[in-house]
Amino acid sequence: MRSSSRSDVLQAASFPPVAGHDPDILVLGSMPGVRSLERQQYYAHPRNAFWPVMAEVFGFDAALPYEARLAQLAAHGVALWDVLAQCRRPGSLDAAIERDSIVCNDFSAFLARHGGIRRICFNGATAEQLFRRHALPGLAERQLPELVRLPSTSPAHAGMVFEEKLRQWRVALAV
Repeated sequence: MRSSSRSDVLQAASFPPVAGHDPDILVLGSMPGVRSLERQQYYAHPRNAFWPVMAEVFGFDAALPYEARLAQLAAHGVALWDVLAQCRRPGSLDAAIERDSIVCNDFSAFLARHGGIRRICFNGATAEQLFRRHALPGLAERQLPELVRLPSTSPAHAGMVFEEKLRQWRVALAV
């Protein structure tokens, strides 16, 4: 087991949720990657398809300043967060998350504050798996919106072309 004192292991902490007044959809990643943590922005890696997908789905320019992109999501009823509040991980790959370091975000409180959430969209399989393992057991049945796993927008998920990712995300984000 790697120790958190090793220079190649990052003690990562996620960002606060981004949620407008009355979101319908919550998009969950697993944990921000190194580039996102450095820039303190969701999906900051230049090859991550998240912002280009959102721009296509909601009709805005993916090159807008970060705060304007977040405002576009909020205007379309989309909240953004990560499953994990913190973990240790060398690099950015989800597969490298040290399982004994996982701390899950408080979804019970989030869903209580945002009762209009009807769908949770997972940005990739790992986000869904982490949610089902670490968050779902603490949620009451009545709190559970529809759960939808989508293809990861990460550059590490190169096995699917952008157009197919966009198609699947477009369907899931239509509430």
